[in-house]
Formats: sequence, structure tokens, C-alpha cells
Amino acid sequence: MSMAELVLWVAMPYLSIVMLVGGLIWRYRTDQFGWTSRSSQWNEPAILRWASPLFHFGMLFVFLGHILGLAIPESWTTAVGIPEIVYHYISMIPGTLAAVATLIGLAGLIYRRVVVKSVRLATTRMDVVMYILLGIAIALGAWATIHQQIIGGGYDYRQTISPWFRTIPLLRPSPWLMASVPLDYKLHIVSAMILFCVWPFTRLVHVLSAPLDYPTRPAIVYRSRDEHLASAPGRRGW
Repeated sequence: MSMAELVLWVAMPYLSIVMLVGGLIWRYRTDQFGWTSRSSQWNEPAILRWASPLFHFGMLFVFLGHILGLAIPESWTTAVGIPEIVYHYISMIPGTLAAVATLIGLAGLIYRRVVVKSVRLATTRMDVVMYILLGIAIALGAWATIHQQIIGGGYDYRQTISPWFRTIPLLRPSPWLMASVPLDYKLHIVSAMILFCVWPFTRLVHVLSAPLDYPTRPAIVYRSRDEHLASAPGRRGW
């Protein structure tokens, strides 16, 4: 194999893992107050009300589809009685709908960030980098699905990409499995690995946050400037 292929399908996956995990640890240890999505709902709620759910729920189903397609071997689905043609349609139809919802939601969020002045002024350079890389990765993934699975009649990535993916965490990379993979999928995978490298340094870190302590946290107390109201007894927090 060429040096470029070894870099792309052996070195780069491990580099993206190191950057992702190491960057998240560094970010958490040095910037816990910045570990947030920096909500801008108060700037403009109308577009956000429909664009955010479309994007986030679309991404959730896209993620679940990737887990199903990459982590679960074809022999497992065959063993439980799911033929390849059935799996193909299960993967293609919901996957396409999820991709469309994600793209529409992302387009709405980008449009909002560009046209709403208060949101645009709150946009950082890393936000711009994040939106560009995220948009490229999602668009390439959607195009690969449409081009290969719908227009092209279907490509069985579970014979190539999925086995290659599973060799990475096992520390037995098999780059030759990627040799015959269509360019669409290769570009999508490379764009995803680049996105993982910068993930810890963007607002995307909020994906790993869960409000587990929300039900038990104390109530937030707002004090009035009116001295009479401020001195009145109030209900204590939890």
C-alpha cells in the first residue's frame, strides 16, 4: 500500500482518537466554565425552535445508524434472520430521512447565525470552523448515501468499511480493506476524522454533558431590587 493510504487508514484514525480523548480531558481540566453550547436562544428563538430539534434529532438517528452499520457485523444480523436486502432498505430509508432532517436543521442554524446580527456577533472563530467541518462531513455522508445506495443501486460497506472500522479499536488496523471503497465514502470518513480532531476545542463538547444533577440541584434565587420584596421570606431550595 502507498504511504498516503497508510496515513489515512492507519495513522489518522489513531490521531483522531488521541486528539478527541486527550483534547476532551484537557478541556475539562482547564475550561469547565467554557464546557457549554453557549445557548443563544434569547437572541432569536423563532428559527431555533424548528431548526435545533431537526438538527439534533436527525444527528441522533444518524449516529445510531452509524453504530448499527459499523459496529455490528453482517453475520450477526444474518443470524437473527435479517436478510441483506432487508437490512439495506432499513438502512437506506430511515438513514436518508435522518440525513435530510439533519441538513435542513443545520442549514437553518447557519442561516440564523448569519442573518441575525446578535447571534452573528456572538459567533467565534471556532464556531465558524465547527460549522464548516460539520457541514462538510454531513453533506459528504448524505451524498455518499444518495449516490451509492439510491442512484448507484447499493454498495455493501459492511464488507469493507465496517470490518476496517472494527480493526481500529482492536489495534489490528487493516488498511487494505479500504482500497476498493468508493471515493464518496473515503471523503466522508476523512472529513469525520478531521472533525473529531477539533471536536474538543469547539462547542460540540456539550454532546458529552448530561444534566444528571438537575433534579436535585438547589433552586435559583432571584432577589428583587425592591427592599420590601427582598426582605420578604421566600421558599427555600431543595
